[in-house]
Amino acid sequence: MRCFIALPLPDSDIAVLEALQNRLPFGRHVPAENLHLTLAFLDEQPMETLEEIHETLESLRATRFSLTLNGLDGYGGQSLAINAEGGPALLELHKRIRSRLHGIGLQLDRRRFRPHVTLAQLPAQTNSDQQDRLAKFLLRESSLKMTDIPIHSFALYSSRPHITGAEHDELCRYPLTH
Repeated sequence: MRCFIALPLPDSDIAVLEALQNRLPFGRHVPAENLHLTLAFLDEQPMETLEEIHETLESLRATRFSLTLNGLDGYGGQSLAINAEGGPALLELHKRIRSRLHGIGLQLDRRRFRPHVTLAQLPAQTNSDQQDRLAKFLLRESSLKMTDIPIHSFALYSSRPHITGAEHDELCRYPLTH
């Protein structure tokens, strides 16, 4: 099963991100139920490994924190995302999750952690009109800043390819402590 670990976002903040998506002049929006901040992509894992991952995550203790979302960015040129800041608590949670997974023998990619929430997939090729409309959108929305987003848990998700994009299902949620 293809899976990943991520921070689910509160519904009220997802509504703000949906409104932002609706102002985007083109591109394929990430469905509201798929808006999240990925902490670790686990790729394909057999069921017995998923059980081991679950047991490992269930014993992890970390504190609650708040996120700030601001600064729109193109990731790889084919997606539009909003950057995330969670201070030392977010970085520590990411580090501890990776350490625990490494401890059970999982080899994760070594990409630098750039916290973000992907909002839309953009076309591989854009014409000059689209580039102009995207530039105006980015300029108009550059001041968007969402602060004090409460993060009370992280979750293990499965991901299945679908014709309209991946479908994600939450497998288990892990609470963060006060």
